[in-house]
Amino acid sequence: MPDLQAARGASLSTSETSADPLEPSPGPDRRRAAPLLALAVGAFGLGLDVVSKQLAVNRLDGGESVSVIGDLLRLRLVLNPGAAFSAGESFTLVISLVAVVAAVVISAYVVKVRHRGWAVALGLMLAGVVGNLVDRVFRPPGPLRGHVVDFFELPNWPVFNVADICINAAAVLAVVLLVRGIRMDGTRHDG
Repeated sequence: MPDLQAARGASLSTSETSADPLEPSPGPDRRRAAPLLALAVGAFGLGLDVVSKQLAVNRLDGGESVSVIGDLLRLRLVLNPGAAFSAGESFTLVISLVAVVAAVVISAYVVKVRHRGWAVALGLMLAGVVGNLVDRVFRPPGPLRGHVVDFFELPNWPVFNVADICINAAAVLAVVLLVRGIRMDGTRHDG
């Protein structure tokens, strides 16, 4: 009669090809975990941005402001041809091309990232850049000249969107990681 007892965690099957059944199985490939996290964060942020912008376009009238939290947070639809703070309104095409380059560069770093904090920062940055780029490509007046949909309004602050929130959150997180001396590969710089 075969011995049915096996070491804790070892397989009862004899068909496995492992040389030593007591050797712990290798964990998930850590080299892929951080890039996948970055892509998941990026996809979630981009999805939230696209859906929220479509809701804003469908439900808000241009110029009309809707109170969400008194005067602290209001919703107002603004179609922005420029960059942050509506700067560069006559350079929409240039801003779009810079955004394409930024998306490619960020994507190159996403493949190399090994630290979860940096993965989240890169994912948020990618979501923000691509979110606003989607507007520039697909919204009127035409490809690479489209206006970005902004709709969150705070007192004494330009109207913004979810993509802008992602970009700013990514910037804050990157500064925190840099101050703590954490590199994208997960090593620390103590200089």
